[in-house]
Amino acid sequence: MSFTLALLLAGQAATVPSSSTPPTAPQAPVDEQARGRLGNQQQGGGGDIVVTARRRAETIQTVPIAMSVIGGTALAETGAYNVSRLTQLQPTLQFYSTNPRNSAANIRGLGAPFGLTNDGIEQGVGIYVDQVYYSRIASATFDFTDTERIEVLRGPQGTLYGKNTTAGAINIYTRKPSFTPEARIELTTGNYQFIQAKASVSGPLVPDKLAIRLSAAITERDGTIHNVATGKNLNAQDNKSVRGQLYWKPTDTLDLALSGDYGQQNPNCCVQYYARTGATQRPLTRQYAALAAAQGYVVPSTNAFDRITDVDTPLRARQELGGVSLLGNLDLGAATITSVSAWRFWNWDPSNDRDFIGLPITTVSANPSQQTQYSQELRIASNGKHTLDYVLGAFYFYQTIDTQGLQVQGPAASAYLLNPTSANSRNPAVLNGLTSRNTIGFTNTSAALFGKLTWHVTDRLQIAPGLRLNYDKKNGDYVSTVTTGTGVALNCSATAQGASSVVRDQCGVLAPQSYRPNFDNWNLSGDITAAYTVTSDIHAYATYARSYKSGGINLSGLPLDLANAPILSAATVKPEKVNHFELGLKTQLFDRRLTLNLAAFWTEISDYQATVTNGQLGVLRGYLANAGKVRTRGLEIDSAFRPSSRFSIYANGAYTDAKYVRFVDAPCPPELSGGSAPTATSPAGAAGTGTVSPLNCDISGQRLPGVSKWAFSYGAEYDLPASFAGLDGQVYLGYDGSYRSTFSSNPSRSAYTDINGYALSNFRLGFKAKDSWNVFGWLRNAFDHNYYEVLALQSGSTGLVVGQPGDPRTYGLTVSRSF
Repeated sequence: MSFTLALLLAGQAATVPSSSTPPTAPQAPVDEQARGRLGNQQQGGGGDIVVTARRRAETIQTVPIAMSVIGGTALAETGAYNVSRLTQLQPTLQFYSTNPRNSAANIRGLGAPFGLTNDGIEQGVGIYVDQVYYSRIASATFDFTDTERIEVLRGPQGTLYGKNTTAGAINIYTRKPSFTPEARIELTTGNYQFIQAKASVSGPLVPDKLAIRLSAAITERDGTIHNVATGKNLNAQDNKSVRGQLYWKPTDTLDLALSGDYGQQNPNCCVQYYARTGATQRPLTRQYAALAAAQGYVVPSTNAFDRITDVDTPLRARQELGGVSLLGNLDLGAATITSVSAWRFWNWDPSNDRDFIGLPITTVSANPSQQTQYSQELRIASNGKHTLDYVLGAFYFYQTIDTQGLQVQGPAASAYLLNPTSANSRNPAVLNGLTSRNTIGFTNTSAALFGKLTWHVTDRLQIAPGLRLNYDKKNGDYVSTVTTGTGVALNCSATAQGASSVVRDQCGVLAPQSYRPNFDNWNLSGDITAAYTVTSDIHAYATYARSYKSGGINLSGLPLDLANAPILSAATVKPEKVNHFELGLKTQLFDRRLTLNLAAFWTEISDYQATVTNGQLGVLRGYLANAGKVRTRGLEIDSAFRPSSRFSIYANGAYTDAKYVRFVDAPCPPELSGGSAPTATSPAGAAGTGTVSPLNCDISGQRLPGVSKWAFSYGAEYDLPASFAGLDGQVYLGYDGSYRSTFSSNPSRSAYTDINGYALSNFRLGFKAKDSWNVFGWLRNAFDHNYYEVLALQSGSTGLVVGQPGDPRTYGLTVSRSF
């Protein structure tokens, strides 16, 4: 923290007062009622929404970036209180989570490998809160606290942001301390024992010099999945967070904001359970139906939307997250220096049921993890508008992660996991108590210089090139030790396995290994944008970007060779190389009552980071490596229309065609997995070319997982003047809907794991008095549509498909008051 303070105070003596607004100075609170309450940018027209996407205050329509803005009131009224719920308002944003650690945020189908958590790689979608980069995607599962607005930026953002992000960025801005006393309180209750409370208070400590803001939020909800074995309801919500800010303005040219936050979650979560089964290439005696029948096991229901399960491992998804940051702005007259210093931590304490059923196959599966990060960003940006405007910056980031993995096999493991032809499959003691303990260490250092110039060629034309020089260094330490049920260390040497079938079967389930991977790399990336103002209400732009996503290291174990030694050539992953093209048009028509923005993009990525099964290594194990090439292209529309002062409409849509251009050694879909000989043809929709080996499949030409070709969000709000209890205000009726077409929920597309398209509808009815009360009832998933958020596969090619259903119909009442 001292770096920011020392730097800005040292520069204060040379400061020249300026009437220009610093590029990132705290903005006055947004008049959200003037812009409307719907869930997207320019609700109800307007176009004067101020954003800082380019590290300077600009109106959203003049920014040559595809982006959307959602205000704090819209977040509250639409129930979008975390990133997962934000996806219903943002068609191009995808978010998947089987638990907080196993989460991924993608934009336009890009960002993170689907269905994989590996600490040794980075997200392609950056999450920033008050300009501080959050390295752990788990932060996206926390509720928004005292939020003023959220900006969702689409496409590479490396030349304006400290951390390089190749797919986009989610910028979250909290409300700032105020020199005018104010307070807010919001209380919500609903079915499933849903309770949410939010409160904030702000005011001066020293008039016009020092202000404070304190805020807190709590969310609790019973689970929507009932465990018939324990009587508990699972996939519950339990979120608590507090935040404090001090804003100090010692002079007219210097301001400092000190922030601290802490959040905790500890819900009964997270369960995936029986959804369906499908045939694999495994012998029938080793597929799910026969394996379950052999132990007399029957799932409570084969219909996942009965919402019952019998998983036998206690579930836990406890996490803590917090930190301190210091943001400073020093106005030098012609330019403003901005410094952002931050320290953050994240502690993860889980318990999972990774066999997904009620048999004691894997009785413990947990990877507790502790992370700390330090970051320092320093920028200088020109004030006002000149022939040449600029933003120049430097960024440093350091992260440590320590993980203690634990996996324990149970008494049902031998019969379920071993070949029935082996006598050991009839001896529970062979695998019962077999335990793997993983000690994993990771350090990540990143540094960058970045900048962007904006040349105003004429009053209408501007050209903005940007460059980024980036350095990344990652070091890891992976040690996995395995002990038998009697506590003896397992020796998986060829000699030991040859001498004992018991040892051979044990090593086939859990094998010890250790390795120390490392990666370092320099890269130079850049972009150039040409923007043209056709009229004051019509703006066009074209962008090309050459970007890189940092390489990484495998920290989830490596494939082993015939001598049971890790294959070290698989320890590192090359950087992704991105070529991005985009055209955009931002318009406002009919006296700015209609906002209509269009974007077309084409993005190609070489050395795409993905889960692979590499037959060239002579092994069968999935791990992180580089696919040949992927491509995503599409069209996007954001629109809002206010035909009258009482009626607002919005509609947003995205067509996204995202596919593997070349991926020849991908993991096979379940239809083709588990066999011992090549299969000549692929089932329809499963693999691209039909080229199959026992170890891998060529899925070139198949769509990327997790992204729908068509996605829409739409809604309307109508209000009428009304008075209630002596208060003048409006009665309003609002609707928000969303639709997603079919998408794949497996890295290699399978008919078993396709999630059918679905539409959701939400309604709200309430009364609102300006700057006072807001009372409304809400109904979400109004038609109680059954849909899956995620489908996944039980390991071992058993053919069991497990799922995580989305929330059923929920309803409740929200009361908020501003003072």
